[in-house]
Amino acid sequence: MQRVDNWVTRFEEGVLAFLLAAMTIVSFTQVVARYGFNSGWTGALEFTRILFAWLILFGMSYGVKIGSHLGVDAVIRLFPKPMFRVVAVFGALCGAVYALTLLHSEWLHIFGLNTRGGAIDYWQKMYKIGIGLDDLRYPQAIIENFGTQERVQRWIAYLILPIGLALFLFRCLQAAWQIVTGERELMIAAHEAEDLVAENKDILKD
Repeated sequence: MQRVDNWVTRFEEGVLAFLLAAMTIVSFTQVVARYGFNSGWTGALEFTRILFAWLILFGMSYGVKIGSHLGVDAVIRLFPKPMFRVVAVFGALCGAVYALTLLHSEWLHIFGLNTRGGAIDYWQKMYKIGIGLDDLRYPQAIIENFGTQERVQRWIAYLILPIGLALFLFRCLQAAWQIVTGERELMIAAHEAEDLVAENKDILKD
């Protein structure tokens, strides 16, 4: 389990670093091209928007890993320790159910609910249809050498939906197990403000 966790963590951190670097480079070069040379890349805005969406969905699972999601725990901390842990596990499992439902909602049929669709189903439809994005286009060399369509397919951009939700599901289940085994207290970060105040209470003193 630890080996899988290390691999997923490296994958998440690597992708997040790449996305941040790509957004910065594209935005910077676009500003220079526009105000310095009165030029620019037509698909830059759409490309940056896609990178930002990927950053959010990858960051969603990584936030669970490092415990950076905000939450309120004032009520559950009034519970006895065993009950507190049960509620904390329940919260993590609710996150897993949420992720699984968005990923593939047809599993709810076991409860008699007539649901269908989800991120996997939506991505498969985009793959079959093969329609392109609005402004993002392949370079002319790729179109000529590989015979691709002019616009980048939407299924490439939407690939983050099943990947991001699958990672979020994994992190929620991992958090639930860590709470059960005592490795962590909660899935959320509820006292970061108090910690920051405590760490910096003497910063203004002479």
